[in-house]
Amino acid sequence: MVSNLNSCEVIKDSGVAFGTSGARGLVTQFTPDVCAAFSHAFIESMRANFTFDTVAIAIDNRPSSYSMAQACVAALKQQGLKVIYYGVVPTPALAYVAQLDNMPAIMVTGSHIPFDRNGLKFYRPDGEISKTDEQSIINATVGFTAVGGLPELEVNKRAAEEYINRYTSLFNTPFLTGKKVGIYEHSSAGRDLYYRIFEALGAEVIAIERSNSFVPIDTEAVSEEDKRKARAWVKQYNLDLVFSTDGDGDRPLVSDENGEWLRGDILGLLCADALNISALAVPVSCNTAIELSNKFELVKRTKIGSPYVIAEFAALNNEYTSVAGFEANGGFLLGSDISVNGKELRALPTRDAVLPALMLLVAAQRSKISKLVEELPQRFTASNRIQNFATEKSQQIVAAGTKDPQWLMQSLGFGDLAIVSVDTTDGLRVGLEKQQFVHLRPSGNAPELRCYAEAKTVEQAIASVEKSLTNIRSL
Repeated sequence: MVSNLNSCEVIKDSGVAFGTSGARGLVTQFTPDVCAAFSHAFIESMRANFTFDTVAIAIDNRPSSYSMAQACVAALKQQGLKVIYYGVVPTPALAYVAQLDNMPAIMVTGSHIPFDRNGLKFYRPDGEISKTDEQSIINATVGFTAVGGLPELEVNKRAAEEYINRYTSLFNTPFLTGKKVGIYEHSSAGRDLYYRIFEALGAEVIAIERSNSFVPIDTEAVSEEDKRKARAWVKQYNLDLVFSTDGDGDRPLVSDENGEWLRGDILGLLCADALNISALAVPVSCNTAIELSNKFELVKRTKIGSPYVIAEFAALNNEYTSVAGFEANGGFLLGSDISVNGKELRALPTRDAVLPALMLLVAAQRSKISKLVEELPQRFTASNRIQNFATEKSQQIVAAGTKDPQWLMQSLGFGDLAIVSVDTTDGLRVGLEKQQFVHLRPSGNAPELRCYAEAKTVEQAIASVEKSLTNIRSL
């Protein structure tokens, strides 16, 4: 059959674009041919550096994900490739098994964004794709025929089993015996396997609020309703911890024994400390308590997005014995093989939600979780976003503020505080006197403007975010 479509042209015309992690767009934009174009272009870019005959694929619980996977598989078969379909599993589970088998992988997920949107995440045989790989996919010119009938996909359970074994095999004893863990299941891609990990390690698990419709949990902007729920669940079930994730299971949402959700970067800090990590790569938006804790030999700041964190790992591995990274959303990236309880834990350079929760529980054997948090330097972060806010408008505000930070801080209500520093690593992060930070950044995944703040109290951080966003709406 004669090729009648070109991957580069189809992708360009689709309106789908790469964000901080993966290609994202409206479900209506992810037509079968658009999914096919991305799949063909991905394979073309991978064949330049890798030899393989099989590709792994998995999905989240979004209503649109299965049909998108079918279109991707149809395209992969046009390329003469075999495909292993792992069904609904967390993104890190797919990434891990693909890494074990040295094959590329595609995850159909929109992560935490609303259900009317979706996305594709791509994995090389050796881990998550880089920003350079993204450009190769966008620019690839692969001729292909339009996708016809969509194939039915048979689920292989191996990814789930390997992911469970990755963590249960680290512990010789059921160290969570006597602990009660609540799992807020909602529509998380990992909801059918998380309980098996915690139960295998001795915990009593309480399953909470499974949802038949997709729930867009954003671990960086936890709703007030979810905050109230966690406090209530801890009391109702006498829980030691509530565990949850975003939609595709690569960002954790973990509470202390009082039902207070931990900020993702604080959870990452405690996890990295429990793993005895030497060097860290973290995005510029993360809490400065990481450096102030003096627990790590080096902390390298990056742009926001897992590809930027991963890009630092190669250099760090040349100089340090153990390397990791994490993001403000809590996703933990293990950049080197390490030893845990005398067992090897292989590197997994993509966001993961389970490892930080488990290592927090390891650390909590000596002290309550709330106490572990209190022992850290008391720096508090908050974040929120304006949704349905045109990306162009966000970019204009950040550009104007970069040119004139004093004007922007005055406009946002901080005119009485002197500017101490200006950081344009990603968006605009302004350091103010009295140890305050205000950081504006257009989202890479959706038409949203995100605001991050850091201060000496949680109330002050939250107030800074809300004041900033309120004033931005009137700009």
